Amino acid sequence: MIKAIIFDFDGVLVESTEIKTEAFKQIFQNYPAYIDEIVEYHEENMGISRFIKFKHIYNNIIHLPISQEQEEDLGKTFSQIVLEKILSASFASGAMEFLQEYYKDYFMFVASGTPEEELHFIIKNRGIEEYFIETHGTPRKKPEIINDILKRYHWNPQEAIFVGDAETDLSAANETGIHFVARIAKWRNKTFDCTYCIDNLSDLVMILKKLSKY
Repeated sequence: MIKAIIFDFDGVLVESTEIKTEAFKQIFQNYPAYIDEIVEYHEENMGISRFIKFKHIYNNIIHLPISQEQEEDLGKTFSQIVLEKILSASFASGAMEFLQEYYKDYFMFVASGTPEEELHFIIKNRGIEEYFIETHGTPRKKPEIINDILKRYHWNPQEAIFVGDAETDLSAANETGIHFVARIAKWRNKTFDCTYCIDNLSDLVMILKKLSKY
């Protein structure tokens, strides 16, 4: 029986994936020869810390050193670009309806690649704080967050489900042994090799009922 639902945030609860893609383009606009490769890397690694991406981009794409101070400055600039837009972005299809109807039936969590302090601010200001038992972001990685939740609440992996929109989310679910549902918006024209794929989060109800039979 499913007891816990762990959600990624961007692209799962809020339509904010394109906001962050545009932010990477803006931050690295002075390196036009590398923009396509930078965006491709970002889109293939959605769900992981922006700081990991900054290091990879500098070390492996534009081939320049990056200092701790530069990382911090990039993080601040990134937040300045995306924060206001994320606060006003649309909720994902069916997200609010699902949260409002089922938050008392399941233990709900957020595990995001967004820095934790920023994530808390966004969730509070979006008015959805009450729906979640806990919200977690980076620097911890998602497998660490998931395993910590399972351990503290004494759940086995088959009692939890992770709803994400990236290959890294699928990998986190596989690594921790929990069920996975891909939330892939139809407008993204993205394919996903997994058992359960949805666009509207209201469809998550049918999957939960199916999994609860086992």
